[in-house]
This record gives sequence, structure tokens and C-alpha cells, in this order.
Amino acid sequence: MNTSPRQKILIVDDEPDIRELLEITLGRMKLETFSARNLGEAQALLQREHFDLCLTDMRLPDGTGLELVQHIQQRAPHLPVAMITAYGSLETAINALKAGAFDFLTKPVELPRLRELVSSALRLPTAGGLSTAIERRLLGDSPPMANLRKQIDKLARSQAPVYISGESGSGKELVARLIHEQGPRASQPFVPVNCGAIPSELMESEFFGHRKGSFTGAVEDKPGLFQAAHGGTLFLDEVADLPLSMQVKLLRAIQEKAVRSVGGQQETVVDVRILCATHKDLEAEVSAERFRQDLYYRLNVIELRVPSLRERRDDIEALAMHVLKRLAKDTGQPEARLHPQALEALKNYRFPGNVRELENVLERAHTLCENRTIEAQDLRLSEGNCTADGAMADLTQIDNLEDYLESVERKLILQALEETRWNRTAAAQRLSLSFRSMRYRLKKLGLD
Repeated sequence: MNTSPRQKILIVDDEPDIRELLEITLGRMKLETFSARNLGEAQALLQREHFDLCLTDMRLPDGTGLELVQHIQQRAPHLPVAMITAYGSLETAINALKAGAFDFLTKPVELPRLRELVSSALRLPTAGGLSTAIERRLLGDSPPMANLRKQIDKLARSQAPVYISGESGSGKELVARLIHEQGPRASQPFVPVNCGAIPSELMESEFFGHRKGSFTGAVEDKPGLFQAAHGGTLFLDEVADLPLSMQVKLLRAIQEKAVRSVGGQQETVVDVRILCATHKDLEAEVSAERFRQDLYYRLNVIELRVPSLRERRDDIEALAMHVLKRLAKDTGQPEARLHPQALEALKNYRFPGNVRELENVLERAHTLCENRTIEAQDLRLSEGNCTADGAMADLTQIDNLEDYLESVERKLILQALEETRWNRTAAAQRLSLSFRSMRYRLKKLGLD
């Protein structure tokens, strides 16, 4: 006989019919319900009982649902709260998510959506396990990283769309994965997509799928990225690279929570949490009319900034040790050690490519070093990106100006390609070059 206690749900609504509907539905899910007619009754119940979820109407006789969300955030931050709003009150729903609500429902309440939301909220990890798991994956004890872990912990307990900003190579995809893995969708797919790497003519098919025969080459039905991420998380990396025509279709899919495949006649309902990222200034892209303002507001409900490696130099040693241990394990060789001068050189380097560049630098040095000791010269750091004294180039080391300039050009282009995962279009944009000019330089330098 199962004697485990039933999970408790607090329902806050001044309409008896709504309370009764929610009580009956949740009772059939074997959940114990407690009801409150107003803010005061809800706060009194919260003092007496431990709850696993709170469902609250936005408008209450003596206050608002937002006030209740804020009250719970202060006293029981790990209690998920779902807001019930009038149909079409998107701004209200967004304000609730920003205040810390887990998710929202619109009136009239659709029972399948209610059951889905409740089941998702009750799958949240219990308090205490989140920070430890995040700490194991996100290395560094600097204040910026401590703050980032705290924010990830909080956002993992929400269904709000998150815009992850930060420089290339700073770890935006890892942050997105952690938000997914520590949340209620962890057992469902995490689907990352680099928006800058999909040819514009294939975007609609890639995102929404296509039906057999809908265009030349469509030899069978194919689901899109939204369908692949159903029940889980869709991570849109470099979202600023989406063309305006695709932005319109993406906005509609997010608003309607449904997609129509290319050549399809009916829409398919999809349940995905949207996380997005870009190294560009998305607000500036909106001002320049390269990114739709309405889509920006839907994606940027909450912004999470990932610090650059320059902002957390205290973490460089720990990161370097971690990378060297991984390289030793991967290669089956003894672990290399960093000479103190090499470590100092790393700490004085600007790292325009952030953690990804640190990994590449150490991987190269690990291969080149002798006696399992990485010397400063093994790092082959670009002097122009060192912060120590800003010294000018040593002319005695330059035999031929053209060769020297060509080597600098090669380094910068390779760095841009590495930072953009060898996406030539994105690398050209990073260097403010036209694609034609980029193609010419790649051919000239033998990099094509």
C-alpha cells in the first residue's frame, strides 16, 4: 500500500467556478488542494502549510497575483508559482515571469495545458541540489561566476524565455544546457541550433519541417527543429543572424505554440522552452531595424549575461588545470604542468576568444611542450592581445613586412573562424569584411 503523502497545491482565485474547476482537475491527478479567495487568505495558508505549487489569479480583491509572486519569492523562493491571466494579457504574463513566476495560464483555462503545466512544475528538482550540480559544470570561484550560478539556479525553475548575452567563446551554450538540465524538462530533448549556419532558403524547412514532395529534393516527410524539441528546450544560438522574413515566422510559432511544416495543411502543437543567445548587441540590432522589436520582447523576457574571461581572471588558473587534466585523460599521457611564467602570461592575456580560446591555446601547448612542462613560449600568445605593458612590436624580429602582415592577417582570420565555429559568413561579419572579400583572403592565405 502506497502511504506517501500527496503533493499539495495552493489555488488562489476569487471566482468560485474557477476554484472548483481547478480543484476537480487536480484532485483527479491525485493532488491535495487548498483554496484561498484573496491575497490575505493565501498568505495565511502559506504560513501554515508547505506547498509544492501555487496557482494564482492575477486580479484579487485585496491585491494582485504579482504581489503574491513577490511574497513567495522572498519567503519560499523554491515554490513554483503559475499565474492565471486574462486571454491576451501578454504584458501581464511577461511581468509575472520577470517577477519569478514559473509559468502562466490564460483564461479560459484549457485543461490539457493546466495538467501539462502542473506536471512540469512538480518535476522540478528539490531545493539544494541545483547549485551543487551547476558548480560541478561551471568552473570558477570569482564573484561574476558565483552570481551567474545563482541566476542559472533561479532560471532553471522557470519556463520564461531567456536571452543569454555574451562574447563568442564565453560559454553561452553551456549556460543554456545547465538551465535545461536543472529544470523540469531535463528528461526531454535539448536542441541547439546555430542560426547563422543555416542557408536562408532552407530555414523554414529546418525549423518547421517539410512534407514529402513539397519542393525538389523533399523525398520524405521530415520533422523540424521545433518538433524535435517538443517537450524540451530549443536553443537558438546567434539568433541575431536570422533574416527578417524568418523572424516573422519564428514570432508566430512562439506566440501560437504551433508550427506548420512546408507543404503541410495543418498546424502541429509544440511545447518548447525557448532560450537564445548572440554575441551581438541585440538591442542595437533592433535600433538598426535588423531585428524585429516584437520578437525581441518575446525572446528577451529575462536577460542573462555571461561574463568574459577578462572579467574573471581569478578563474584562469582553475580553468587551465581542468583543461590540462582533461587533455591528459583524452591522450593517455601524463598531465602537463604550467610553468609559473606561462600561468602569468595567461593571466595577462586579453583572451578575445574567451574560454574557447583558452582551451585551444592549451591544447596546442600541450602538444608542443617538452618534458610535460608548458613554458610561456609554448603558448604562442599574440603580443597584441597581452595586457601587461602594451609594448610595440620588436622590429628586429621582422624580416619582411609583407610576410609579417600576412601572418597577422592569417591569425586574425583563423581566430574569427574559430570563434564562429568556422561559419565564414559570421567570421566575415566579425571582421567587418564583405563575404566576397573574406573569400578572396581565404584563398590568398590558403585557408579555403
